[in-house]
Amino acid sequence: MLNFSKSLQTGVAALLIAVTTAGALPTQAFAQERGRDRGSDRRDNDRRDNDRRFDRDRRDHDRGPNWGRGRPSWSGDRHWNGPPRYVVVRPRPNYYRSYMLPRTRYFDRVRVYRPYGRVFPGYGFYYRDTDALRFLGLTALSLAVFNQLNESQQRAHEEAMIEATSAPMGAPIQWNEGGRTGSVTAVRDGYTPDGRQCREFQQEVTIDGRPTQAYGTACLQPDGSWEVVDN
Repeated sequence: MLNFSKSLQTGVAALLIAVTTAGALPTQAFAQERGRDRGSDRRDNDRRDNDRRFDRDRRDHDRGPNWGRGRPSWSGDRHWNGPPRYVVVRPRPNYYRSYMLPRTRYFDRVRVYRPYGRVFPGYGFYYRDTDALRFLGLTALSLAVFNQLNESQQRAHEEAMIEATSAPMGAPIQWNEGGRTGSVTAVRDGYTPDGRQCREFQQEVTIDGRPTQAYGTACLQPDGSWEVVDN
């Protein structure tokens, strides 16, 4: 009788252990599976983060070596209605000869990019690249309406841009050449986190009474040249 009782107790204990173990296995398996899911999610998130970083780095590389040094922090709202100034059109120098150039090129490590209008050396009334070096980067502030301007009119507009880099805020620099008119106005100024001075410009060109407007931002580089940046 004693042996039977001990056997019964042993059997019951074994049964309880088996049931407990059987109940624990699915929980443990679920926990392991959940751990694997979390690990997989983490790896997927890491991959997505890496992909985003790669895409961002590639975009930054395409935008050029100066991209990513901080966007301007503007001082106040836009300025309007300052006293206008007028571009004095200068005669073309005798030495100047127009010649074919690509729309995108580099001169002394400055990117010269004229997607619209005439393509020529220099900028504004600077007819040589060496003379215009400080302002060649501003060629990227180009308007599709430049396609309807001749070289003299386009240079007058570029000269207005040059003068707007140092004009008071809100003072439009206006030009009138060959029946076409336009203006460039510095409407905001500020600084990037690394201390570069920046200006936002409003450009306007009027042809046959129809005005075309656009905005763009450029920042002054340590070497004294201007570079177009994203807003």
